[in-house]
Formats: sequence, structure tokens, C-alpha cells
Amino acid sequence: MSQRLKLGKLWDIYGTLCILLVIVVLFSALSPTYFTRPENIVQIFLQSSITIMIALGEFFPILIAGIDLSVGSVLALTGMITAQLMVAGFDPTLAVLIGGVGGGLALGAVNGLLVNFTGLHPFIITLGTNAIFRGVTMIISGASPVFGFSYDFVNTVTGFVGFVPVPVIFALSFAVVLWFFTAKTRLGRNIYAVGGNKESAFYSGIDVKLHTLIVFMISGLCAGLAGVLSIARLGAAEPAAGTGFETYAIAAVIIGGTSFFGGKGRIPSVVIGGLIIGTINNGLNILRVPTFYQLVVMGGLIISAVALDRLIARMR
Repeated sequence: MSQRLKLGKLWDIYGTLCILLVIVVLFSALSPTYFTRPENIVQIFLQSSITIMIALGEFFPILIAGIDLSVGSVLALTGMITAQLMVAGFDPTLAVLIGGVGGGLALGAVNGLLVNFTGLHPFIITLGTNAIFRGVTMIISGASPVFGFSYDFVNTVTGFVGFVPVPVIFALSFAVVLWFFTAKTRLGRNIYAVGGNKESAFYSGIDVKLHTLIVFMISGLCAGLAGVLSIARLGAAEPAAGTGFETYAIAAVIIGGTSFFGGKGRIPSVVIGGLIIGTINNGLNILRVPTFYQLVVMGGLIISAVALDRLIARMR
């Protein structure tokens, strides 16, 4: 029993990192000429930055045994609003604050309020809002991309500090902030308590509905900021941006060791989970594997990660 507990604890801490190392070794062996090039390693981190951002947001609903299926459409809608504001003449900083930050928080609040008001599972609520937000994106854009905004904005967001891309610095910095929030603040610990057992948290004096609202607002904020990164990287706001990104976000969170049943997970492991998704996509692209096969891999990884989580729980 002692050995099983020790194994479970070691897996919680190092399991995700081991998975990443195995994947890196595998692709290095399959494509030693291209995969291990320094510029490709930088590209992996750059490609993973948006996945990491939306996964950081997805982490919180899953931590309370919920889910947010609307992160992809929130990314698209907030990116579209931000782009349209800049095209209309707004200062890029103000446009980001209104569209990316304010829009993300507002859309996350809509999800949280609907979950609290209806009492329905977040799966149902966010499945519906995912369609609503996507439809609103199509309506306000006329189903056409928006481009022609400030080059200064694009150059700033997609630039480099030394050899490190700005989106990578931004994503990792935001991860540090959220790690401090979850590990060192009372509010963060209360969210873990809500995920562990809502009734016990309620009788302990924790406002479960308020914490649920905060969780979805954080998810919306992360998706909104990912929307800003997305339009800067593409140089345009696409109405279909973020389609299927909820799969990547969920995969990164679950592969990162977060329990789908709530109450257990770590921000650093979510970051590594996002890197795993980025590494797999990059490696498969180098090997010229068609995109739809990548979806098969992601689905298999989600099932395997949840099954492994339950297996280790039973071993304990």
C-alpha cells in the first residue's frame, strides 16, 4: 500500500513530464533532421502558446468537476470584437482591454450565471453558448474575415524578446499568475474545495455559486486573451477561428493530470499538457500526417488519460 501511494504521488508530480519526454524522443527518432532543429523547438513553443492559454482557462471548470465547451467560440468572438474595434480606429491597447479582456470576462460570466441560475450541468450550458457565441461571431462579421488593423499591434504581439516569442512569454507569465492564485490564495484553495465536494464546501461556509461564477470568468478571460494572440498571429480575425480548440484545451488539461471528477490538478502540469499537444501537432505535421489523423490521436489521448487517472486512483 505504501509503495502504491508513493507511485501515485510520483505520477502526479512527474507523470506529465515523462509523457512529454517520451513523445519528444519518439519524434526525434522519426525525424532527426527537422524535429530537433532549434528553430523548430521555438516553433513548438510558439504553436503551443494559444493551446496553453485556453487550457489554463479550461483547467478551472474541470477543477470543479465541470467543463467549458465554449472556449473556441469565445476565442473567435473576442478576437473578432478586438479586430473590429482596431479597424474602427480604437487604440490597440483599448481594443484589447474591451474586446479581449472585457469580452472574455463577460462571456465567461454569461456561462457562470447560466450554470448557477438553471442548475444544469456546465456541459449542457456551454454546449449551447458555444453555438450562440459562434453564431454571434458570424453575424457581426458577416461571415467574413476582418483584417487591416495596426501593424504595430501585430509586430508587438508576435515579436521576440531575444530568441523567445512574445506569445510564449505571455502564456508562461499568465501561467505563473494563475499558479500563484491556485496555490497561494484562499480563493484558489476554495475552488479546490468546491471541486472536491460541493456540499462539504457549502457547509464550510464557501459560496459555491460565487466560486462557480469566478471559475467561468477565468476561463472566458483566458480564451479572450487567446483570441488576441490568435488575430495577431494570423494578421486577421477569422469567424471560424478556434473551431475544435475545446478538444485541445480539454486534452491538455486531462493529460496534465487534472481529474475530470474535480478537486485535483496543477497549473504547471497543464502547461506541460499544452506543450504535449503542440509537440504532437508539430511532429505529425513534419511527418506529413493528415490533420484528421491528429484528431484521432487527441481523442485517444483524452480517453487514455482519464482511464489512467481512474486506474491510479484505484491503486491508491
